[in-house]
Amino acid sequence: MERLIKVWQVGRISYSNGLKLQKHLASLHNNGNYLCNTLLCLEHLPVYTTGIRTEQYTEDDEIKLKELGAEFHRTDRGGLITFHGPGQLVVYPILNLKHFKPSVRWYVCNIEKSIIKLCGAFNLEAETSPHTGVWIKDNKVCAIGIHGSRFITTHGLALNCNTDLNWFNHIVPCGIEGKGVTSLSKELNRDVTVEEVLPIFLDSFSEIFNCSYVNFPKEEADNILEVINRD
Repeated sequence: MERLIKVWQVGRISYSNGLKLQKHLASLHNNGNYLCNTLLCLEHLPVYTTGIRTEQYTEDDEIKLKELGAEFHRTDRGGLITFHGPGQLVVYPILNLKHFKPSVRWYVCNIEKSIIKLCGAFNLEAETSPHTGVWIKDNKVCAIGIHGSRFITTHGLALNCNTDLNWFNHIVPCGIEGKGVTSLSKELNRDVTVEEVLPIFLDSFSEIFNCSYVNFPKEEADNILEVINRD
């Protein structure tokens, strides 16, 4: 069965507003709205985020990272610390896995497959490792950190397109010692923008997840943005 997913190209927003959007869309699933499977596609303003294991980063560390000009958020996703910022395609799939396959492991594996397929479209050989995410040799090009509640997914993936990788110098990305980060631009030695990558991502995701897309209705999107901006 082919599934229908709404694609909402949000643009560049703060991490706080991204969380509010995720929470709102996840609540629609709990109200029984079948057609609210959504891909939030966006960029964030500079922000460091940690997952459910935050003990490695103290309040002093948080202050130091904020002094760099980034926000800092502790979240309920899986995974350890990472960076989000301009030049990075962030995708939050807000899905009911019961419409696909009720398996978080299957879901994460398929996200990885989608990114590997995308990299292949750029003639880049990417792969998985014992660590979650997608790698080009020993460098992570895409971080994955998800949260699932009653098979409703939030959080998602962050693919480095033309991200300023210097932001990662101040942390141990995803808590993995001895590994690095990379971007599509760095690997291809040219500027690869989020705008260039997004349609290729959607093609890869639709094939792996056996789904088709419609654009998120503008009126509905405007109403939701109005609500979260009031909060």
